[in-house]
Amino acid sequence: MKFKVNNEEVFASTGGRPFDKNKPLIIFIHGSGLTHMCWVLQTRYFAFHGYSVLALDLPGHGLSEGKSLASVEEMADWINDVIDAVGFNQASLVGHSQGCLVAVECASRYPNKIKTLSLMGGAGAIPMNPELLALAENSDPKAVDLMMDFAHGPSGHFGGHPVPGLYHLNTGSMLVQSKEIKDTLGVDFRACENYTNGFEAAKRLDLPTLSILADKDRMCRLKDGQKLADHIKGSEVHVIKNCGHMMLLEEADQTLAILKKFILDKYPICLLYTSPSPRDRG
Repeated sequence: MKFKVNNEEVFASTGGRPFDKNKPLIIFIHGSGLTHMCWVLQTRYFAFHGYSVLALDLPGHGLSEGKSLASVEEMADWINDVIDAVGFNQASLVGHSQGCLVAVECASRYPNKIKTLSLMGGAGAIPMNPELLALAENSDPKAVDLMMDFAHGPSGHFGGHPVPGLYHLNTGSMLVQSKEIKDTLGVDFRACENYTNGFEAAKRLDLPTLSILADKDRMCRLKDGQKLADHIKGSEVHVIKNCGHMMLLEEADQTLAILKKFILDKYPICLLYTSPSPRDRG
């Protein structure tokens, strides 16, 4: 699906189903340098079970036009603009890594717009390794290799994936196919490095929040994710064992199961939508 935000074309996956304004909206926000493709399993489930789904390519990423946004604050405002652009008053946000920073900041700025937050591999701050940041800002492909190696836990370094055709570590190849690394990953890393408002934003939140963390996460450590959750009133926390930062790929089935339970409970299908067709109930 393509639509305009601030006069620039945005691409979002709708999970294989037509976008429907009569269904509750879930927006998926990817991590640094990545695209909508990271969410392929999660988005398909919700799209086929009564929700409208937008797995966004942030500006300058994937198939979206424009330049990458230089700060988490700008990204948060942009998510609010997306909600307006597609004609909704509210949405549920699901973010991974940098996407968690964006989701928390957006919910703190626009509390009446956000129904629930689901945070995967998040933290209140994500300071960057100086060498990795320099590699990314110099468009060095080693930045992609190092990030994907560091972001995966033990199981993620082996083959196999619940989504046919995907292989964990090769997900990073999408970063270098059509965009300069410095213009996506480098800008994103710098935005994470500069963002300092995470815990203050979290303190202001008063909405259903889920934090999915991993015990082998080396990019946003378990204790850092727990610290963020502790700042959010009533946040639910689930820890996935023997998993790294890319839990949405490494443990896609388990991640989806946790996310399903939370969203179906906290953000039920609206009354305007009656029931899925027999094909959609699987």
